[in-house]
Amino acid sequence: MHSAASSPVRPVMAGPVDPSGDGSRPAVALARCPDSQTVREVLPRLLDVCAAGSPLRELHGKHVLLKPNLVTARPLACTSPAVMAAACRWLLDQGARVRVADSPGFGTATAVARKTGLTDALAPLGIRVEALDAPQRLALDGGVSFPVSRLALESDLIVSAARVKAHSQMRLTLSVKNLFGCVCGLRKAVIHTRQGQEPDIFADCLAALAAALPPTAGLLDGIVAMHETGPSNGSPYPLGLLGASSSCVALDEAFCALLGCTVEDVPLAAALVRRGHADCLANGCRPRYPLLQPADCAVTDFRVPVHLLHTSFRPWRLLKSCLHRFWLSFKS
Repeated sequence: MHSAASSPVRPVMAGPVDPSGDGSRPAVALARCPDSQTVREVLPRLLDVCAAGSPLRELHGKHVLLKPNLVTARPLACTSPAVMAAACRWLLDQGARVRVADSPGFGTATAVARKTGLTDALAPLGIRVEALDAPQRLALDGGVSFPVSRLALESDLIVSAARVKAHSQMRLTLSVKNLFGCVCGLRKAVIHTRQGQEPDIFADCLAALAAALPPTAGLLDGIVAMHETGPSNGSPYPLGLLGASSSCVALDEAFCALLGCTVEDVPLAAALVRRGHADCLANGCRPRYPLLQPADCAVTDFRVPVHLLHTSFRPWRLLKSCLHRFWLSFKS
């Protein structure tokens, strides 16, 4: 399904710190989680397993940004409040200084969080949802720079907590794609317009951004995934699965496999391979699966877009986003 790369191959970028201690084998923890009621029991065990021997085990006093996917005020489009609350509890138990923030393309983080139930879920923990604002230009390789939130850049660790979804432009959106939310507000729409005319070029920019950010870890909410299309208007798919790893790349590759997609099918996964990321299977990485293997969770009826859109944001949609964000800010 995936066409040959149309963007030039960039220089090899270093991957994140290897969590396994042997220089090559990040741990990817997968566990069944049929509903939101079981998250509080399943997620801490998942994080304990994938944190062993990794930077996730050394969080006392560290500034951790837990970055959900708050794309729009539709619950299925966003990371589950139950997953976010359980992740916050675990991080707080490790002694981390936790902040939860995002920068939706439509609406504001506070408005989306309130409408989807995230605000209420985090209130007992004393955590509020913030905006990823205060942009700072982050230079990427290839002469590109993105306006990235200072909160993200000053964090010791970014935990990308994404819902598993199909994506009309990237075929799948998982934990690496979710890091694009560190780009501030409407600037993401501008980048979609400039760089998103060809999926491979946009994917290469996303891979460069992921390499330039502080250390990252991944958490995937697949209790109820979104398939057919996305990232906001797809259909629910009861995948019943949670995943975690201190390598977003290894975690995403595991989910690509269990959802029936090859790396070549997913432009961002292919871009990470082209860039020589150390945690890609094609580049020699052999992840450890301390719980379930991807084959144990494989499904055959998760549907993704066959034809990818070459531009997600057009000028009229950018104007609509501006007006929508203003209206939601006024109401909140």
